[in-house]
Amino acid sequence: MAVSAALRRLRPSPRLRFAAAAARVSYGSASAAAVAVELGRVEDMNRRIAELAAEGRVWDARRLFDGTPDRNVVAWTAMVSAYARLGMLQDALALFDRPDARRNVVTWTALLSGYARARRIDEAEVLFQRMPERNVVSWNTMLEAYAAAGRVGDACTLFDRMPVRDAGSWNILLAALVRAGRVDEAHELFQRMPGRDVMAYTTMVAGIARYGNVDEARGLFDVMPNRNVVSWNAMISGYISNRRMDEALDLFMKMPWRDIASWNIMINGFIQNKDLKRARELFDTTPERNVVTWTTMMNGYLQGMQSELALGLFNGMLTEGIRPNKVTFLGALDACSNLVVLCEGQQVHQMICKTTFQFDTFVESNLMNVYSKCGEIGLARKLFDLSREKDLISWNGIIAAYAHHGAGIEAIRLYDKMQENGYKPNDVTYVVLLSACSHSGLVDEGLKIFESMVKDRSVEVRDEHYTSLIDLCSQAGRLDDAKRLIHYLKIKPASGSVWSALLGGCSANGNVSVGNLAARRLLEAEPDNAGTYTLLSNIYASAGKWKEAAQIRSEMNNRGLKKQPGCSWIEVANKVHVFVSRDKSHTESDLINSLVQDIHHMMRLAGTVPTDSMLVDDEMAI
Repeated sequence: MAVSAALRRLRPSPRLRFAAAAARVSYGSASAAAVAVELGRVEDMNRRIAELAAEGRVWDARRLFDGTPDRNVVAWTAMVSAYARLGMLQDALALFDRPDARRNVVTWTALLSGYARARRIDEAEVLFQRMPERNVVSWNTMLEAYAAAGRVGDACTLFDRMPVRDAGSWNILLAALVRAGRVDEAHELFQRMPGRDVMAYTTMVAGIARYGNVDEARGLFDVMPNRNVVSWNAMISGYISNRRMDEALDLFMKMPWRDIASWNIMINGFIQNKDLKRARELFDTTPERNVVTWTTMMNGYLQGMQSELALGLFNGMLTEGIRPNKVTFLGALDACSNLVVLCEGQQVHQMICKTTFQFDTFVESNLMNVYSKCGEIGLARKLFDLSREKDLISWNGIIAAYAHHGAGIEAIRLYDKMQENGYKPNDVTYVVLLSACSHSGLVDEGLKIFESMVKDRSVEVRDEHYTSLIDLCSQAGRLDDAKRLIHYLKIKPASGSVWSALLGGCSANGNVSVGNLAARRLLEAEPDNAGTYTLLSNIYASAGKWKEAAQIRSEMNNRGLKKQPGCSWIEVANKVHVFVSRDKSHTESDLINSLVQDIHHMMRLAGTVPTDSMLVDDEMAI
């Protein structure tokens, strides 16, 4: 009893027991709430990592990632995917291979996609084989990697191994076969497709039109259950590539709706068919123009040798607030180079300096060409010397600049320096070198360069090289050597540029016999070239053979051929002055002609004026 009483005294009263229980409940609730808050905070941090990574803010995402104690698979996948998407594959792999990494099939596929995008196919294959689990996206990623790399055979093999396929799988392989020109296999695959969607139909229409029969493509287009604007554009492009512009325009007019690409395709089609007038009409009626629209029209004018209109379009584009791209800038520089306008070229250069294109080798090469054509060889050289990364394009550009100025010795020195820096010359290098030697009269040096080119098996000798070689000998008066070279090299009459170079040398040196041969061969290649008749007539006139010269003129008139008058221009005080033969429309024409007569008189006194017969015939040629 005493013990029992003692034990009862040690037990807490009901009130105390209730208080303790309440305390325990209160403490437990507080712990659960704290845990819930902590879990919520961690989830928010993982979610935020994924958001930052998706936005491309990879550095911010990584800082938060490193500071998060409990990173889930979503965070790991987001980081690996962001690195892979930005091409930072070394960082992606380092994170992926960490011992504490949390990965699932999405993580593996993200890294695989990075390798595929970077065309590192061998590494993609190894990773694909390592994957513990693959879904249809994984298979499609590897399939797309093979297709993008042109490994169509491997793509076909992988496609046959796929345990399950979706519409994307079929379309990837179908597009790969079409790009490779394997239209028959593509058509067979198309027939096997369980559900042909608009993408599949469009791919086949484009492929058949490009590599097969455009009428067959139109037949498939007409039976398409559904069409989108891409389908219409593909069919129109098919007609254009087959030079059937009327049908392309007819289909364009029938389109239920058009996007900017539709207008751009048609404008480019007219340009390809050398119909600049209709291209410009379409350009002017386009409801919306983007940088591609403006650049396409600009390049059309450049191809049509209308550089002034091209440069005017470039200025109009800037007025409209359209931001030029690299191709636009290259076109503007070509226009400045063709027009030899230094001020405009410098303005374009200033705009380029505010973009990332300033370090592009093609852009730098074109800038060097502009400065060289405008007589600023020093600026061209300075631009070359300041170039961060010189490549073969840069070297060829500066060699061409010196060639254009007749500085053959310096061009050869740069050629030697280029090789010392580990750059191997290509076909363009040899063209500009031979041209430099021709302009500088360095015949022996040019022959050595041509010989070294022939020995270089990696370079294909083209008509441009033969033309430069013949021009080299012809301009130096070594016409018999040029004639022997043509015979030795077995150059066909179709090589018009070669015979034109020989004829030009004959005209400069008054060689009638070789000139007559060159002219006749050139007329076989280009029967309607008015310049050939003019040069041959000048050669006869310079030799005093007026009867033969008159016969050539008569034959030229009978064919209805007329040589375009000579034209030149010069930029003075930011204004371009254009001069055409016998044109007196310039406001200062009397003063200019008077000055020319004074210069002519001084030249005659110095003994550097051509003979009277040549002067008379030059007047006839105009």
